[in-house]
Amino acid sequence: MYLVCGEALFDFFCEEDADGQAAKLNYKAIAGGSPFNVAVGLRRLGIESGFFAGISNDYLGRRLLQVLKDEGVSEDFLVPFDAPTTLAMVAVGANGSPQYSFRGEGCADRQLQLSHLPPLGDEIRGLHVGSFSLVVQPIGDTLLNLVKRESGKRLISLDPNVRLNPQPDIQLWRDRMAKLVKHADLIKVSDEDLHLLYPEQSPESVLQGWLQHRCQLVFLTRGGDGASVFSRRHGSWSQPAVDIVMADTVGAGDTFQAALIAWLTEHHLDSVEGLQQLSREQIDAMLGFAIRAAALTCTRTGPDLPYRSQLR
Repeated sequence: MYLVCGEALFDFFCEEDADGQAAKLNYKAIAGGSPFNVAVGLRRLGIESGFFAGISNDYLGRRLLQVLKDEGVSEDFLVPFDAPTTLAMVAVGANGSPQYSFRGEGCADRQLQLSHLPPLGDEIRGLHVGSFSLVVQPIGDTLLNLVKRESGKRLISLDPNVRLNPQPDIQLWRDRMAKLVKHADLIKVSDEDLHLLYPEQSPESVLQGWLQHRCQLVFLTRGGDGASVFSRRHGSWSQPAVDIVMADTVGAGDTFQAALIAWLTEHHLDSVEGLQQLSREQIDAMLGFAIRAAALTCTRTGPDLPYRSQLR
């Protein structure tokens, strides 16, 4: 089982009123949050997953819980709170890229504290952390302590997934990343995230720096330009994007992340040792699988992650 840790929320997608009246807005709400999507995405790809998160007892929180049940994500690591559910207001631009505005201060998914950290048995093969739950409190420090505790014991993957609306202090993001990259075995990052984090540095120099710690592989996604991989043992190379009819890019990065973990698990390489022994050909196959999975998500509206049968 892979344990995904972080936020769970509802994305509210704005839709134009049919009459075109500026005073009216229609919304379609979809369960989401980057870690939530990764946990669901793993299950859809046939991988057992659990979700370590704070879940609200309110109506939206109960809906989130029902989604996890319906998808088969383990509920054993969920912590209930009376605080409300985080809301993310989403507007999708002409190029399919989403713009977010969060309502999350004091909400349930931020409330995890050190006392909530669960003991982990051998059935947990790895951990994934990412997005704004890394930098808002108290969950940010809780997840950092979890990663430090489990570093070297099981595979740890990281996706910064920078969101400046819930935490606009970019230096705080940089400081937290500097701590986390020392403990991650696999990192996935978008070119947009790197530009936000380190606008004065080349992506290659940043990623090579990350590879000086525990990390064996860094995957850099470039949207319509495909994706690249940086390997400590085998160097770096790229693959092009899949030619598709774009709906939007919501959930594409989470799909890419879930696909990386799923590929490792399917090939019995979802461990620190397994990652270290990957050949260049295996890494290339892993990269191609993640690109195809993310492309399929981009053909759909919202974070509708693919099932394994759709990627054969």
